[in-house]
Amino acid sequence: MVAKSITHPRTSKRFIMPIILPPITRRHFIKGSLALGGTAMMPRALAAVDSEALKLEPNRIALLADTHISNNPDLVYPGTKWPGSPVKEDEHEWVNMADCLAEAAKRVIALNPRPAHLIVNGDCALSNGKEAEYKEFLRLVEPIRAAGITVHVTIGNHDNRENLWKSLPFLKQEQMGVQAHVLELPRANLVLLDSGKRGILGEEQLNWLANQLDQRADKPALIFAHFNPYPNRGVRPIKGMRDGAALLKLLAERKHAKAYFYGHTHEWQHDQREHLHIINQPAVSYYFGKGHAHGWVDMKLSETSAELELHCINRTHPQHGDLRQVSFKDTKQ
Repeated sequence: MVAKSITHPRTSKRFIMPIILPPITRRHFIKGSLALGGTAMMPRALAAVDSEALKLEPNRIALLADTHISNNPDLVYPGTKWPGSPVKEDEHEWVNMADCLAEAAKRVIALNPRPAHLIVNGDCALSNGKEAEYKEFLRLVEPIRAAGITVHVTIGNHDNRENLWKSLPFLKQEQMGVQAHVLELPRANLVLLDSGKRGILGEEQLNWLANQLDQRADKPALIFAHFNPYPNRGVRPIKGMRDGAALLKLLAERKHAKAYFYGHTHEWQHDQREHLHIINQPAVSYYFGKGHAHGWVDMKLSETSAELELHCINRTHPQHGDLRQVSFKDTKQ
């Protein structure tokens, strides 16, 4: 797919594709892994890349969110420890974020057929988006790219877009701005939005979204951004994005807009408002509730629906393999 800059007719602000990490060659992967000090990951990753070539399926997408990668691959973090947490001090659950992303990458690569695309829906970094954190993040996703999978990234509240851009020498100056794009797939259009660090889309981006959806009303649309559109109903109280109500109203008015996917709250949840499904992606990394699921989602698109399967990092978790369906019926307005 060719990268294109799109300017909404009512605004001078340029909306472009989100950060896209294209596939890389095996030679580039080996060279990059050595340069980034990634030799510890190479045997497993190269085994996956060197296995019999698998077909890339454009209607299969791996959905990740909240990887929260540190510059230290050995760092563990207690996600259950937050202000007001009901978990006792000596009962917090600690997670190694780098190991979680590496495990998710290995399993995504092993899928047959492999997904043609993978989306990280915000918060790649642990703290506030340091350059060293993105260096480690890029090291960890290199096996995915070497397997032929295109990686798409949205911006979250822990991200720093300027530091991420510095880590991507192939990114051109004109591509640096609001990260929004339509990924046109055979069975659905995926719209990736930029909710920034504070959970604000803004009027111009909402106008752009409406315009893009109206131009593509003949196909189901799935919308992605990092922030939750309303207050979290899960274990940790988290306010919704500032213009979440405006976003949901816009989507409710367009029956071919079938789902909104978000991260941020680190919890696997599924709501529905008439035709619109609202999917809360789990974090790949740490989780806020004791014993909660963390992992990624395998999305398969058919002519009639999007099938979602939860893959927990802990395969013995009771929610591992949990299935959800987003119906594509009555997509035309």
